[in-house]
Amino acid sequence: MGRGRDRVARTEEGNGRTGTPDRLAPLLRPVRAGNGFEEALEQILQVVRLGLVPAGGRLPAERDLAERLGISRVTLREVLKVLQEQGLVESRRGRYGGTFVLPRTDAGGEDALRRRVAEVDVEDVLRFREVLEVGAAGLCAQHGLEPDGERRLRAALAATRDAPLQDYRRCDTLLHLTLAELSGSPSLTARYAAVRATVNDLLDCIPLLVRNLEHSQRQHTALVEAVLDGDADGAREMMREHCAGTAALLRGFLT
Repeated sequence: MGRGRDRVARTEEGNGRTGTPDRLAPLLRPVRAGNGFEEALEQILQVVRLGLVPAGGRLPAERDLAERLGISRVTLREVLKVLQEQGLVESRRGRYGGTFVLPRTDAGGEDALRRRVAEVDVEDVLRFREVLEVGAAGLCAQHGLEPDGERRLRAALAATRDAPLQDYRRCDTLLHLTLAELSGSPSLTARYAAVRATVNDLLDCIPLLVRNLEHSQRQHTALVEAVLDGDADGAREMMREHCAGTAALLRGFLT
């Protein structure tokens, strides 16, 4: 990557500042009756924690969010009120208004983050992540993708390839979430989103290493090629190797 030290990937189709609905599709799904408020809150919290809508970006409009989640706008506003009270989003009025994600401010900064991470079973998280990721890659390659799925996967890869360094982790998360969603298992996608949020907390405790990101990008390319070629064994092996590289870095810095 010729400009690796300055840029590692360009935001897909210029939508990085707002977070388009398509990018949120893996996480925003109709909730079950009986726990509408709680499940809607969980889903939107995952969107924010994963950085799928970056700081300063706007969440989908209330009408769109309510339809995607299968809840009333009254319930949605209660959810958004909680997020505002927690300092995660703010509501703006006017022609360019909406609900905007606020910059992440962890009380206590890095020390507080490390204290939270200390309570995490790192090995359990890394192993569960590997099982889900390897399985998703294999399923995508084995069953093949529809033309729209191929387009989305290629676009997600392109986004990681040219993204600004500070935006790489978000684009990387989107690529992996896209693979999980294209596996065809909503349950896998939901569980991967949850474990990825924890993985991102772990990654926030270590530095972004350009050499590692360049190596990771080569693995991403080989992985996507294997999936698109229908090489299930190759896709699983490349994903396993990719997860192992991330795990090695996290163990080195955190354990």
